Amino acid sequence: MRGFTHAGGRTAGAVCAIAAGLLAAGCGGGSGYGGAGVLTSSWGDPQNPLEPANTNEVQGGKVLDMVFRGLKKYDPRTGKAENMLAERIDTPDSRNFTITLKNGWKFSNGEPVTARSFVDAWNYGASLRNNQKNAYFFGYIEGYDKVHPDSGPQTADTLSGLRVTGPRTFTVRLSQKFSSFPDTLGYAAFAPLPRAFFTDHAAWLSKPVGNGPYEIESYTKGSAMALKKWDAYPGPDRARNVGVTLLVYTDSNTAYTDVLAGNLDLVDDVPATQLKNVRTDLNGRYINTPAGILQTLAFPYYDPRWNTDGARKVRTGLSMAINREQITRTIFRRTRTPATDWTSPVLGTAGGYKAGLCGHACAYDPVGARKLIEEGGGIPGGRLTITYNADTGSHRQWVDAVCHSINNALGNDRACVGNPIGTFADFRNQLGQHKKTGPFRAGWQMDYPLIQDFLQPLYYTGASSNDGKWSNKEFDRRVDQANAETDQARAVALFQQAEEVVRDNMAAIPLWYQNGSAGYSARLSHVALDPFSVPVYNEIKVG
Repeated sequence: MRGFTHAGGRTAGAVCAIAAGLLAAGCGGGSGYGGAGVLTSSWGDPQNPLEPANTNEVQGGKVLDMVFRGLKKYDPRTGKAENMLAERIDTPDSRNFTITLKNGWKFSNGEPVTARSFVDAWNYGASLRNNQKNAYFFGYIEGYDKVHPDSGPQTADTLSGLRVTGPRTFTVRLSQKFSSFPDTLGYAAFAPLPRAFFTDHAAWLSKPVGNGPYEIESYTKGSAMALKKWDAYPGPDRARNVGVTLLVYTDSNTAYTDVLAGNLDLVDDVPATQLKNVRTDLNGRYINTPAGILQTLAFPYYDPRWNTDGARKVRTGLSMAINREQITRTIFRRTRTPATDWTSPVLGTAGGYKAGLCGHACAYDPVGARKLIEEGGGIPGGRLTITYNADTGSHRQWVDAVCHSINNALGNDRACVGNPIGTFADFRNQLGQHKKTGPFRAGWQMDYPLIQDFLQPLYYTGASSNDGKWSNKEFDRRVDQANAETDQARAVALFQQAEEVVRDNMAAIPLWYQNGSAGYSARLSHVALDPFSVPVYNEIKVG
């Protein structure tokens, strides 16, 4: 699951030199340095090699979305899960599933995509010894406790709930009912893998081979990745451009100015400092659309000082000390909306969004905030330190604004300070070490448009993106009940009950819902962002 970030750039001259060396194309001007028919877009290095089951952040996810296609694909406009490689997914009981693949699909190396391509990939992703960050996605498949035990060595190499029954058919048996299981299968962790992944893993990692509309040509860490259109792609969503070159930026302001200068085609994170003039700067070539993104502050529950009844009051008080309305208005200029629950409005009420669920705890009340924090024994350690990645301009701004709001409420201008980490990769690595003593930025971009995705991966005991190690038996129980419910409306209601447990404990502080934003050059047309805030690269036309 994806911890959310967008990363921005270096100086324009440095990017041009990199791109020219990579593609032997010119810099600047109307042609851009991506070459004829090739668009260039801002990007950030992925945290890990691009194994589908080991990528749970946005930058790597952008590449996987271009290079792989799975059983399902999420509609780039509605987010609805629709069949892609799946011809049918049948179930009599929401526990046993028979999956039939469409005929004619291949990997870009010519190998057919078969049922084994999926089963082998899922077994690899689930295996404890392979240490994949998305292993948790396979947790509902029977046998996961043997392949990926909570403690001790694994006692099985494959999931007992997976069985190949034909070249294009396989069965899945879950350990319990999970009515929404088919709708999760568009996430990249469930992508198929070719035999080359297993027979020469090192070579595959150096140049991943998938079955999507693009192939990876080259990647230089810290510089750029070049992808080209796969001409033999058998899917219905073929690329409408020649290729995409992703250029690594560490400052989104630089990426934005490169678009203005004609040295970059697309920046998919317009920095807050540019929002005032973006529409006139780009002559209307600006997108601002709702996305399934929620920004929060998470806490280190592995630090016992944050895991007490008093600390719960402190967390609630801190939430009430944050003036969300002022911050979203002055810094983000309405590209963010104050959050009142822990999901996203893009789900709609039928999908689980419930405006106002947070109640007074998310309303700005500096007097009440100070009272609660004092009742809870004060901020653990005496000072609140908010950790964030500093490779985009906007994080520093909003963290400083949050601290300013908290400091005003407490009457202490040093009560809250920011703790910037240079890059997103370093930030994620530090979180993985579980040594933080204060809250940290924990924005979330949905993997699929289900309320379950906003709750289970972040707050369920031992979940893959539960970086703060929060654990609550009542929350876990309600999530399990919701997953087993076959009636969608009833399942959503149960998930909302689980969300109420998150609220009552202020497991994380919801800050604001985030829109997707992008600016682009005059070379491009048909530019759009999907509900996940990712450019729909294959639909973009160049020239």
